[in-house]
Amino acid sequence: MLIMKNLKITVNGVVYDVQVEEVDGTAAPAAAAPAAAPKAAPKAAPKAAPAAGGEPVKSPMPGTILNVPVKVGQSVKAGDVLVVLEAMKMENEIKAGRDAVIASIAVNKGESVDTGAVLVTLN
Repeated sequence: MLIMKNLKITVNGVVYDVQVEEVDGTAAPAAAAPAAAPKAAPKAAPKAAPAAGGEPVKSPMPGTILNVPVKVGQSVKAGDVLVVLEAMKMENEIKAGRDAVIASIAVNKGESVDTGAVLVTLN
């Protein structure tokens, strides 16, 4: 017996009307189409713009920011942890490559970043 069910599923803020066909007690998706325009994502705290002439420290991989233990204006030494990034279930410490002062911080805890995203800027 063929049973069709209509479901609404939200993925990354986009609502989809999905038709699911139940065959012998198992469900198999039949069709999916957006039901409505995407909802606006919640706004994060404003990010500081990279300082002019500063050196950006970029994310080496996509991941989620777990911690930003530095503050703007703080002096750091080469090897100090600037950002802790979770990628593939591992915590990666992004460290300063030289002695510097934090000019700006471009990410917040809990934020997802892509490879090459600016994390902090050093002066």
